[in-house]
Amino acid sequence: MNAVAWVAVVIVVVLAILAIGYFVSRQNRRRHLQDRFGPEYDRAVRESDSRKAAEQELLAREERHAQLDIRPLAPEARETYTRKWTEVQERFVDAPGFAVTEADALVTAVMADRGYPTDDFEQRLSDLSVAHAATLDHYRQAHDISSRAARQDATTEELRQAMVHYRALFQELLEAGAGDRDDRTTAAGAVPADSVTTDTATADPATADTVNAGRFDDTATADERVTDERVRDDRLRDDQLRDDRAAADRVAAERAAAQRAEDDRADDRTGGRRLDDPVDEDMTTGSVNGRHAARSDSREAGR
Repeated sequence: MNAVAWVAVVIVVVLAILAIGYFVSRQNRRRHLQDRFGPEYDRAVRESDSRKAAEQELLAREERHAQLDIRPLAPEARETYTRKWTEVQERFVDAPGFAVTEADALVTAVMADRGYPTDDFEQRLSDLSVAHAATLDHYRQAHDISSRAARQDATTEELRQAMVHYRALFQELLEAGAGDRDDRTTAAGAVPADSVTTDTATADPATADTVNAGRFDDTATADERVTDERVRDDRLRDDQLRDDRAAADRVAAERAAAQRAEDDRADDRTGGRRLDDPVDEDMTTGSVNGRHAARSDSREAGR
């Protein structure tokens, strides 16, 4: 084999290695984006002209997110927001539409306190999708219902669902935010967050199970609270119906009493006999005969 042939072989091998490297790199990047964004990856692909364009958009989101100053909430702030959320849920019973509006404002306030820009809703979705992709669809649905509620175009059941959706993101935003800090560390070239999470779960599985159980408990508690609110709402509606029926009964009783009083006054005016009572024909005939007899006696006496 001459030198030209060797050069050709080397070129082919190098090109093959480069092609394999590019393919592996692209697959790894795709797998990373799918793991990071979850359902948001599929949504981005559907809404983009191509898979490549969607992946470029998701990578741009990661780069923007890495530049944000995302920080965990202070314990005092977390307690304050938790108390405010409880107050919002309590107001849902009497004013569901107003409570949903308050829930939207409260979630936005938590986002701002965590360091997320809150000027534009679509940008909020883009920024949240990097670290909170699992609950992002909850936020979309809640925001949609809240917008329709502002136009008086949402049912009470839909408003309840909006509260559940808002709570899903609200609870996640209240957490310490270790994942967000790991994202910025990875961008700076340190150990990836996935490795830290895996090591922690492997070193102490009981702790991981406890954390996961706590999250499920939070979700169950949220559902229970909404169920309790529904029961209270139904009770209030039943009480209102009973009050309406009682008021109607009182009005009917008052009208009946007034009618009886009017009838009694009519009896007094007619000597105990109503105007529509039938006249006794025998009594009438007797009265007439008596008057005739009296007139005859008078004539005889005059003679």
